[in-house]
Amino acid sequence: MQQFLIDTSWWVPCYGLLGAILSLPWATGLIRRTGPRPAAYLNIFTTFLACIHGWALFNATWGQESHELVIHWLQAADLDLSIALDISSTSVGAMEVITGLSLLAQVFALGYMEKDWALARFFALMGFFEAAMSGLALSNSLFLTYALLEILTLSTYLLVGFWYAQPLVVTAARDAFLTKRVGDVLLLMGVVALSTLSGSLNFPDLYEWAETAELSPTVSALLGLALIAGPIGKCAQFPLHLWLDEAMEGPNPASILRNSVVVGCGAYVLIKLQPILILSPVASTALVALGAATAIGASLVAIAQIDIKRALAHSTSAYLGLVFAAVGVNWTGFALALLFAHAVSKALLFMSTGSIIATTSCQDITEMGGLWSRMPATTSAFLVGSAGLVGILPLGGFWAFQRGVDDFWYGQPWLVAVILIVNALTVFNLTRVYRLVFLGQPMPKTRRAPEVPWTMAVPMVTLTIFTLTVPLIMQTLSVLPSWRYLNWQGSLMIIGSGLTGLIAGSLVAFNHNWSRPIQAPLRFMQDFLAYDLYVDRLYRFTVVFVVSTVSRFSAWFDRYIVDGFVNFVGLASIFSGESLKYSVSGQSQAYMLTILLGVGLLGIVLTWSMWESVLGVFF
Repeated sequence: MQQFLIDTSWWVPCYGLLGAILSLPWATGLIRRTGPRPAAYLNIFTTFLACIHGWALFNATWGQESHELVIHWLQAADLDLSIALDISSTSVGAMEVITGLSLLAQVFALGYMEKDWALARFFALMGFFEAAMSGLALSNSLFLTYALLEILTLSTYLLVGFWYAQPLVVTAARDAFLTKRVGDVLLLMGVVALSTLSGSLNFPDLYEWAETAELSPTVSALLGLALIAGPIGKCAQFPLHLWLDEAMEGPNPASILRNSVVVGCGAYVLIKLQPILILSPVASTALVALGAATAIGASLVAIAQIDIKRALAHSTSAYLGLVFAAVGVNWTGFALALLFAHAVSKALLFMSTGSIIATTSCQDITEMGGLWSRMPATTSAFLVGSAGLVGILPLGGFWAFQRGVDDFWYGQPWLVAVILIVNALTVFNLTRVYRLVFLGQPMPKTRRAPEVPWTMAVPMVTLTIFTLTVPLIMQTLSVLPSWRYLNWQGSLMIIGSGLTGLIAGSLVAFNHNWSRPIQAPLRFMQDFLAYDLYVDRLYRFTVVFVVSTVSRFSAWFDRYIVDGFVNFVGLASIFSGESLKYSVSGQSQAYMLTILLGVGLLGIVLTWSMWESVLGVFF
């Protein structure tokens, strides 16, 4: 039975793809009589099968050595493009997290998008999304990994632009796609170069090659920077981070996966590349610098957002920044623990956010208030998700931070400070959102806000319970440290940073004047953070300006120089032909005379040249 589960492990990603294919008749409008709900049920059923199969596979691989399945896709000369799968407890566990959260998000979408006319198309895209992420978790080949990352980019574009009738949604989908394409193109360069250098794209072969590879500093730097470019774009890290904020224009159920496991897939690929990135000190330094800068910068930007989804999305970039820094200093254990704790808690936070948006039809936190008594299940989900995300003992976020503090305590103490700052700012931001949304007096849009229906409440309550059990799961996976060797000083620092953020978030007066200060310095600081440190404007005046100028010059040169020369040759040919037609008489005698005169002139020229050379010899 164990061998059968391992041999059929490649079925698990195919379940989501099968659901997407079966939904096409409803998504394309071929079947209208039944409505779009059968497509949703089909996708939920196939995702449920993926969860069951993945759970059985995880039990079969737990405590066992990893297995590799290789399917040779294309073999020509020295080129071997194969589809390799890594069947281990880590990869299968990551896949199970993806399918489990996808199942809960799809059930949640039944209630959230109940009246949407394109429900079948949404579930087909969700199945496509799930298949790509599940395959990415099992992938043991950089070739397959890159192909699946491209599918994720396409899926992001389609899901962000789901409501394509809205101009802002179309712009957000375009920007998200183009921003990710920058990282994907650079990653493709790294993949091609790595294939040439190592002769293989399977991760075990790459690891073996990396142990003995000797690269020049320039080659190693360029190769490392190209390989990290793709995960930078997928994980919304500076400078390719602006897309995640705009991606919040898409449906909330898609945002549940995008902010929990989609960005985690990019970080998971980075962790798989870590043994190769060791060859490039420049790439490792870039990971640490970009990760730390994004972690602090995104945490600051989050506290100035008034859109509830954007306030949570920027904290996603911040946490992934910590993962990047951890990979840069070769502490992948902390990176995996933080990815797991963050994925579960952030999914729960976005479920509670989706419940608020579905009930109030509002995303502006300054227009909400008093929801704690009207939506108790949603309030509990938000509190548990917040507690699991930050360093509050004994939930998952605390133990992930604890491991990071232990790892960085002696070698990189300044990264400990980064973790504490991110934790404090995240607690401050979540406290701010909780006070404005759930406490205080009800606002006009929240006076009539009943609890969500069971299709949304059941997955939200289920994930709330699961978030509370994350420490038990981490204990089973041997992630938690022994109490005997626990770094109590680091633990107290984590708790203290959380209390600092909680007290600050509780004491600051969040009123109308605070939301838009009159004082110029405060207003500038708020705008500076709210508009993402004006990075988009910086791009507009630098990269966009240069590209636009070069494009306009290229268009002018092509139109007036290249096309002008071609048009001149064409006009000259036309006028020459028009002028020659008047000299044509149609008499053969005239043609013979013209030929004789031409030949005679040519003979005279040649004879004259010959006599000049002869006379030059004698004289």
